[in-house]
Amino acid sequence: MLKIINFGLAVLIGTLLAATCFAGSQQEQPLSNSVKALMQRSISDQAVPRLVFATPAEGQAWLNDMSTRLKRRIPDDRYRDDLLRTVHYEAARAGLDPQMVLGLIEVESGFKKYALSAVGARGFMQVMPFWARSIGAKDHNLFLLRTNLRYGCTILRHYLDIEHGDLYRALGRYNGSLGQPQYPNMVLAAWRKNWAYPPRNWTHAPQNS
Repeated sequence: MLKIINFGLAVLIGTLLAATCFAGSQQEQPLSNSVKALMQRSISDQAVPRLVFATPAEGQAWLNDMSTRLKRRIPDDRYRDDLLRTVHYEAARAGLDPQMVLGLIEVESGFKKYALSAVGARGFMQVMPFWARSIGAKDHNLFLLRTNLRYGCTILRHYLDIEHGDLYRALGRYNGSLGQPQYPNMVLAAWRKNWAYPPRNWTHAPQNS
């Protein structure tokens, strides 16, 4: 009986570790004044999140499609709609593919708003608290939907710039596992399997992704 209990406990621990082992742990590094100022401006954006498509019909089609895919994870229609609109807006303004960002969120937090990793990464995109001190404000709540997505997209854009548009390496930096293939492969697989979307006439062109 004891062996069965121990085995069950081991399975539970293994499951919990598997669910959190890819939580982001970006490394804190000095930023140049110009880079820091650019990221600070991005974080301070106060525009209302919106879908960025050539026509409202195209935007609604994307929203309906993504909402259907996400419903199992986030049953609340209103919150799911808010999340998707915010993901699209924050990704688009950072020059990222919104579907890729959804894949990253799936891997990082499983779409859990209050996800907290063993190293302190927080929220949907598992943002490390040091970023608030570095490019934002100490009182920024990284569990808030838009705050978390704004930081996450700004940080990934920063890493893409460092890596000259190499998304694979940028994802490795985002996760704190640069040079290791497992995390980038998981994000790219989640993107292609669960969030790929036929290209449409977007009013922006995702850069380097």
